[in-house]
Amino acid sequence: MNVPTSPTPNEIDRLVAELDRAEAYEQRLRQYFVDIRATLAAGHAATALSMLNEALSFIDDATDVVAPHPPAASNPAA
Repeated sequence: MNVPTSPTPNEIDRLVAELDRAEAYEQRLRQYFVDIRATLAAGHAATALSMLNEALSFIDDATDVVAPHPPAASNPAA
C-alpha cells in the first residue's frame, strides 16, 4: 500500500501559482466574451468577429496554462 507523501512547500507554491495563472486566464477569457457580446449588441458584427479572432489567438497562445507541456529537451517528439 502506497502512502501519499505531503507536498513540499515548493510544490505547494508551484500549485498556487499555477492556479493563479489559470484563474487569470479564465477571467480574461470571460472578459473577451462580455466585450464581444456588447459589441454584437451594438450592431458591430465585423468588429465582434475580429474580437473573436483575437480571443482565439489568446487561447492558442495560452496552451501552457490549459495543458502544460514538458520542456522541449525531454520531449523528443517536439
